[in-house]
Amino acid sequence: MKFRRRQSEEPEINLIPFIDVLLVVLIFLMLSTTYSKFTELQVTLPTADAQAMKDRPAEIIVAISADGRYAIDSQPVEGRSVDLLAAALQAATQGKQEPVLIISADAATPHQAVVNVMDAARRANLPRLTFAANKPRE
Repeated sequence: MKFRRRQSEEPEINLIPFIDVLLVVLIFLMLSTTYSKFTELQVTLPTADAQAMKDRPAEIIVAISADGRYAIDSQPVEGRSVDLLAAALQAATQGKQEPVLIISADAATPHQAVVNVMDAARRANLPRLTFAANKPRE
């Protein structure tokens, strides 16, 4: 018996149908995808039509720098502990009737620095506090 060697043919892969299918899938994905911006929380802020205050209450302004340093009514506070802040706030309230504490913090201020001021205000019996902010540019 004589066995002949078969000639092996190289399989040929035709890429044109493969590319056609990929283009159809790409077009389908482009048309079916929605490009909308998703946010985690949808918040609708309230509006207020307030009249201007006739009597301005006494104010104590606490400025907090980006690196966490404090100044109370433009006077720097030595140290960063809550006890020192409470003592400085207590001294700043002398002679003022129900003052409002205004926290004016830099945008890059650590969160802990703001919490320290709020804790010091609680210790100094200053229940009225607010935050200073700029209006956004339009």
